[in-house]
Amino acid sequence: MSLDRIFRTTDSHGWKEDLAVIGRLSRPHALRLFAAAVCSLILSGINGAIAWSVKPALDTIFIRKEAEYLYLLPLGVIALFTLRGIFTFCNNYLMASIGAKIVRFLRQKVYEKLLSLPMSFHSRSSSGDVVSKILNDIGMVQSTVAFSIKDFLVESGTVLVLAGVAISRNVELALISFLAIPVIVFSIGKLGSRMKKTSMNTRLLLAQIATMLSESLQGMKIIKAFTMETALRKKNDKILSDHYRNSMREVRINEFSSFNADIVAGIGVAVIIFYGGSLVLSDRISSGDFFSFVAAVLLMFTPLKRLSRVHNSFQQGRTVLDRIRGIIAEPPEKSGAEAIVVQGGIVFENVFFRYPATQVDALEAISFSVRRGEIIALVGYSGAGKSTVVDLVAGFWHPTGGALYIDGKDIRTLSLQSLRNCIGAVTQDVILFDDTIRANILYGRPDATENEIIAAAKAAFAHEFIMELPERYETRIGERGVRLSGGQKQRITIARAILRNPSILILDEATSSLDTESEHQVQNALEVLMQGRTTIVIAHRLSTIQKANRIIVMSQGRIVQQGSHAELLAQGGLYAELYAMQFRTDDAEPDYTRQ
Repeated sequence: MSLDRIFRTTDSHGWKEDLAVIGRLSRPHALRLFAAAVCSLILSGINGAIAWSVKPALDTIFIRKEAEYLYLLPLGVIALFTLRGIFTFCNNYLMASIGAKIVRFLRQKVYEKLLSLPMSFHSRSSSGDVVSKILNDIGMVQSTVAFSIKDFLVESGTVLVLAGVAISRNVELALISFLAIPVIVFSIGKLGSRMKKTSMNTRLLLAQIATMLSESLQGMKIIKAFTMETALRKKNDKILSDHYRNSMREVRINEFSSFNADIVAGIGVAVIIFYGGSLVLSDRISSGDFFSFVAAVLLMFTPLKRLSRVHNSFQQGRTVLDRIRGIIAEPPEKSGAEAIVVQGGIVFENVFFRYPATQVDALEAISFSVRRGEIIALVGYSGAGKSTVVDLVAGFWHPTGGALYIDGKDIRTLSLQSLRNCIGAVTQDVILFDDTIRANILYGRPDATENEIIAAAKAAFAHEFIMELPERYETRIGERGVRLSGGQKQRITIARAILRNPSILILDEATSSLDTESEHQVQNALEVLMQGRTTIVIAHRLSTIQKANRIIVMSQGRIVQQGSHAELLAQGGLYAELYAMQFRTDDAEPDYTRQ
C-alpha cells in the first residue's frame, strides 16, 4: 500500500483520522494484531480472576478456616501469575514486532518518496530535519503502536473485567467508585492536547540538533580553520538546553496525568473504605465480598492511570504523523512519459527561469543551441546563471518561460530517467559515498563488468593510484571521499562519468579547486572524456576553455557575448575584461568594483 493511500486525510487531521492511519498501517499485520488482542483479553481475564479469588480465599481460609484450601490457593496463585507472565511476554513481543515492521515500512517508503521529490524540495529543506523525521520521528511510531495500542487493549480490557467483578460484589459500591472515572478521563483529555503541542516543539528542536550535528561534521575543517569551536559550542548548548526544557515539559505533563489519577483514585478508595466498612459492620455485605471489591477497584485504578499515559503517547505519535505528512504532501518531480536515447542536440529558446520564493529571474531570454559533439563553454562572474543553465539541461528545474529542447523534443515531455541516463556530470563539489572505490565508480553504470571499471579508471588516470591503495578497488574512501586527495577524488568522479558513457557531459568548475599537478592530471582525463560528446563547460580558469567550439559569456542571467576565444578577445567587452583580470601582470591592480 502506498503512503498516499495510508495518509489520505481531511484538512483537519483530527484524532479519528490519525487513529485511522495507524489502523491502515497495522492492517497488513492483522494476524499478529489478532493474536495480540487475544493475549490482551486473556490477560484482562487473569487480572479479573485475581480480584475474584480474594473472596473465596478470605471466606474459606480466614473466616471458615478450611485448611485444605491453604494448600490449593498458593498453587492457584502461582498458576495465575505464570499464565500472566506468559501472555504478557507474547503480547509485548507481538506488538513490538508489529511496531518494528511498520517503522521499517515507513522508513522505506519515506526514503523512496524523498528520491522522487524535485530539487525545489531539497533546496529548501534542511537535511538534518529530514534525517530527524526518518530516524527519530518515525522511530516514535513504534512506541505508539507497540506500547500505546498494546496498553490500550490490555488496560481497557482489564478495567472492563474488573468493573464487572466490582459490580458482581456490590452494585452500590461499584456505582460510587465509578464516579471517579469521568474525572480521570476529563483530566486525560485536557492534558493530552497540551502534550501534542509540547511534543511537536520537542520534535522540531530535535531536528535542529540533528541539523547542527550534520552541518558541524560536514564543515569540521572550516570550523577549525576559523576557530569557531567556542561559538558553535554555545549555539549547540542553547539548542540542547531548549530541547531539555521542552522534554521535561512532556515529563511533567505525563507525570501530572498520573498525579491527578492518584489523587482521584485515593479519594475514591477512601470513600469506598469508609462506606464499605460501614456495610460490613452492619452485616449488609461479607468481609470476603468487601475485600474482593476493594481488590477489584484498586486493580482497576492502576490501568486507568496507565491509560492516561497511553493517551499522552498517542498524542506524541500524532505529532509524528503530522511531520511525516509534510513530506508525503510534497508533489513528486514532474516528468514526461517519452523515453529517449539522447544524441546530444540542445536548444534554448528564449528561456526564462526564476527560483521559487524569489522575485528576480535567474535567467532572462536565454537563446542558444548546441550541436551534437560540440563543446560549449559558459563564463561570467559568480551569480551570472551558468550553473542554472546546466541544471535546466539535466531536468533538475524546468523553464518558467520559453522552451528547452533536447534533440528537438521539449524537455517537459521527456522521461527524466531516460534523459539523465544519457547525461554525465563532473562538478567542483565532488560527491562520493562512504563505500569502496569500485562501488563509487559503479554509480556511473551499476551493471558494468570488472574490465569496464578498470578501463574507465585508466581513462581517468586513476588506476595507478588506486592500485597503490591497501585494498585497491575495495578500499573504502570514507564519507565524501575524505581519505583521498582532491585530485584523486575528482579522477574517481571522472571514471564514474566515463563508465556512464554519456551523450551530454556537464563540467562545472571541475578543476577550480585543484593544485597545478592535480589539475594537469584531471585535465588530461577530461580531454579523454569529452571526445565525441556534447559538452557544456563552466570554468573560471579561461585557459581551460580556449579549445571550446563556442564560448557563451553571461552576466546577471543574460547572454551578453558569444563566439570563439579569439573572436571574443577581439570584440572586447566582458570576456576581454575577465581574461585580462586573470592574466594581468603582477603589478596590475585588480578591479573589485565589478559585481
